[in-house]
Amino acid sequence: MNIPAHAPLHLLHQAATGTLATHSRQPEGFPYPSILPFAPDARHRPTILVSRLAEHTRNLQADARAGFLVAHAPDGDVLNGQRVTLLGSFEMIDPAAVVRRYLRYHPDAERYLALGDFSFWAMTLKRLRYIGGFGAMGWLDGDELDPLAPVSFDDECALWAWFDAHPQRPCDLELLGIDRYGADLKKGVLRSRFVFETVAKDTHSLHAALEDCMARDMSDS
Repeated sequence: MNIPAHAPLHLLHQAATGTLATHSRQPEGFPYPSILPFAPDARHRPTILVSRLAEHTRNLQADARAGFLVAHAPDGDVLNGQRVTLLGSFEMIDPAAVVRRYLRYHPDAERYLALGDFSFWAMTLKRLRYIGGFGAMGWLDGDELDPLAPVSFDDECALWAWFDAHPQRPCDLELLGIDRYGADLKKGVLRSRFVFETVAKDTHSLHAALEDCMARDMSDS
């Protein structure tokens, strides 16, 4: 195993879509892949919004075990880009715990929520295999991805409000989500991951990291 520190974790925050592979009901036993948007939750788990009429939803209801592939190759070279295959189980979750965060990543999803037949599912990770290029690959157990306590939803809401109201924030820079290792940002239509120089273990460190993020964005403008 030769995996750069936190590489698979950051990868899960860089991509907007993933490939979900469920167990097909008909014909039985075959893998059924489909591509769909996702957002990482506070524990970096893929969270998906699916219709009860979708084939993959019915498959998950029959067998919650699934695979989820996330790839990031901005230059189109998939074989030399980063990718991670997640193995685990999906479960339906309370929308109150995730809807606000998910809509920051995918605001267009609000129209699907209005239809009433969509539900949120989150993946509990059993194992994952990361490939980051030649010689940088290996397996991790799900609980090895992040041993730290996540940023609480209340703390994240407070950070969103603080960031949105900050006088030094560039007007086109949005904070989508934040964790102890980085911040997910959107500038115009472009999404990016700002990796913290050190792990932010408390609220003061999170504020300082976001201040650094805004300062760097201003200097790059």
